[in-house]
Amino acid sequence: MTIERLTIKRFAEGLSLAEYLAKEQEMVKSVAETTLFTWIVSPTVIYGHHQSAEVEVNEAYCREHGIDVVQRKSGGGCVYADRGNLMISFVTPDTRSEQVFRDFLTLVARALQAKGLPAVTTDHNDILVEGRKVSGWACYTCPTGTIVHGTMLYDVNLDDLQQAITPTAAKLAKHAVASVRQRVANLREITNVFRDIHALRAYIEEAVSNVPPKAE
Repeated sequence: MTIERLTIKRFAEGLSLAEYLAKEQEMVKSVAETTLFTWIVSPTVIYGHHQSAEVEVNEAYCREHGIDVVQRKSGGGCVYADRGNLMISFVTPDTRSEQVFRDFLTLVARALQAKGLPAVTTDHNDILVEGRKVSGWACYTCPTGTIVHGTMLYDVNLDDLQQAITPTAAKLAKHAVASVRQRVANLREITNVFRDIHALRAYIEEAVSNVPPKAE
């Protein structure tokens, strides 16, 4: 896929995750060119279209700690986000979902590589650095375009992440770990090249807009 032009857009700060997802859905109805927007939200668990909150989410913990629980239209797994997590969305008129998904995932990994991080993509739709997940992605395609969106862990509260999400033992075994906490890492733990999440946000926007994916 070749991007002829990529637009960077920012919406109002402080919206809920559900409101940002609604922005994506509205954009994809009439998207004319690939658009990137990044967003930061208050503590929220987001579970996939084919998942059950009863199975994937510790709903009692979320209620007790004021963590929102939202289901998205895209597939993929359950994730936790807070103000230490950068949300990244690509909205494109291209409906070749597998190609689009692979290209954008690679594009973000290459942006991290450009900062000296050994970022690699996986068959599980993640980006790993030093063997630990720093970014997870999902995709939703409709007749007018495709939404590819993901997380980028910078300084997420890993205690809340550990408690709010309840993956099955089989899922953890698939990744050869005993807990969610063991599998993930914050970029702040790994590198000091970003002074804060806002510096990471600005860098991702600039890097992605200047390093388009290679044509296939």
